[in-house]
Amino acid sequence: MNVILPKNCFIFVEENKSMLNLIATPEKLIEECTEIQAFLDCVMSEEISEALFRGNQTATYKSRTGKMMADAKYHLDSKMNNEIMETLKKIAKDTPFATSKTVNLLVDSLCRDEHYLYKWVERLNSTCAYQLDWCRTVVSNAKADRYASRGVSGQ
Repeated sequence: MNVILPKNCFIFVEENKSMLNLIATPEKLIEECTEIQAFLDCVMSEEISEALFRGNQTATYKSRTGKMMADAKYHLDSKMNNEIMETLKKIAKDTPFATSKTVNLLVDSLCRDEHYLYKWVERLNSTCAYQLDWCRTVVSNAKADRYASRGVSGQ
């Protein structure tokens, strides 16, 4: 099944393949985050044509960051699972009286890169929503201005 995405991106999924084949690597996620961040950091004018273009592109990024969040969460959960087991083994041997809070803080610190990536994707997703609202406002204002320029009687 071929799925066509904006900017000529393609995802090819064969039947009977594992879901793991669909999960982007952390390196790919960082690359995409950098691209999306650069787009979202640009200041938009109040031109209707730019709002329409930017709204379409932002909607695409909003969708993409949703998938990226799932991928980043998968990597975070995998790392946490591995680190929890390793940390529990070490603590049981070295510090048998460590509290669960201490263990959790240690595991979190060992997974800081995965936490950072997940939060970055999450914030990009949220920023897309805010920028879509801005685009919608610009389009609505342009419609209202056009309606108002016709005059009260609609002539």
